[in-house]
Amino acid sequence: MKTPLETEVCILGAGPVGATLAARLAAGGVRAAVVDAAPLPPMELPQFDGRAYAIALTSRRLLDSAGVWERLPEDPCPILGIRVADGRPGEKPSRLSLHFDHAELTGDPFGWMVEARALRVALNAHLPSLPDLSVFAPATATVERSDQGVAIQLSTGQAIRARLVIGAEGRNSPLRRAAGIPVTRLDYHCMGIVGAVAHEKPHHNQAIEQFLPNGPFAQLPMNGIPGHPHVSAIVWTERTAVAQRCLALDDAAYGRQIAARIGDRLGAVTPIGRRWSYPLSAMHAARYTAERLALVGDAAHGIHPIAGQGLNLGFRDAAALAELVIAAVSAGEDPGAPDLLARYQAARRPDGLLMLGATHVLERLFTSPLPPVRLARRLGIAAVDRLPAVKRFFASRAMGLGR
Repeated sequence: MKTPLETEVCILGAGPVGATLAARLAAGGVRAAVVDAAPLPPMELPQFDGRAYAIALTSRRLLDSAGVWERLPEDPCPILGIRVADGRPGEKPSRLSLHFDHAELTGDPFGWMVEARALRVALNAHLPSLPDLSVFAPATATVERSDQGVAIQLSTGQAIRARLVIGAEGRNSPLRRAAGIPVTRLDYHCMGIVGAVAHEKPHHNQAIEQFLPNGPFAQLPMNGIPGHPHVSAIVWTERTAVAQRCLALDDAAYGRQIAARIGDRLGAVTPIGRRWSYPLSAMHAARYTAERLALVGDAAHGIHPIAGQGLNLGFRDAAALAELVIAAVSAGEDPGAPDLLARYQAARRPDGLLMLGATHVLERLFTSPLPPVRLARRLGIAAVDRLPAVKRFFASRAMGLGR
């Protein structure tokens, strides 16, 4: 048997949230380990694949403090404007829209579009450089928690002793199940389609959220790639049967479906990269903590993508937990103590519940076909557009501020 590795914190799951949390803790002087069942380098797909993240301002600050942002292989694409409209492009009522301009509101970009592969490249380059961080991937773990600490046995034969274990393994978190933490789930009976398109006209760093009868369709500005100077990500919600038919189309027909939803503002569109899809559901854990255990990201919550805040919600978990743990270790205190975990849950669970409720209400409101509801929501969008203080409030929430 290998000599046990002594750490303060062990994180299970090296996805964007778990890996960033590990980097932030190590940058703050906390001895940590991160474990993932998959080897990390294959997560870096060598070619453009169409997936991207909308990174809010507070998430960028976390990535900065973790030393990850500076390692991104290319500059992210800032989002400088957001337009929200109800109805299909070209419909007369869609003129009742809401437009956010960063120059008129906060002055900062609303967020940055970062390719998924770029974030993975940055994380993989940064994690091995941190002297206080040990990375074990691929490896699986058996975990035993007690009031004295946490014992982790890896499939590689390595043993780890920690004072806190963090579940960042996603919606089916084994740590959460082992702790007996129940979850509430909601199936939207829809699919999310994610990908990218090249287009004739520049996007001018503008994002569009178009609310259609079966769900929202978002176009998000991205940097160009070789051969395609104008590129945008798309996040498209459809009823499952419709989504499956669209995914089965050839590129030309698939592109026509996208063009029908995106309108003609960007000129001709061409699908590029891969098509990604996943069933849409919401999930929320009854607790974010147990004895010497904390949950972050999708292990604690999953929300509808209507507001594009799922990853940012996880990053806010990571930022809050890192702050508490770094302060405790710096003060010579126990980072897995019950009072620290209670403070973490009190700081994060209300935000998770708020986002879960808000995205659910938006999904119900904007997919209702009832004429009075459609009229009310369009008038509401137009009214908010004329109220600068309300617009600043919504913009700050989207950026992760004011929480």
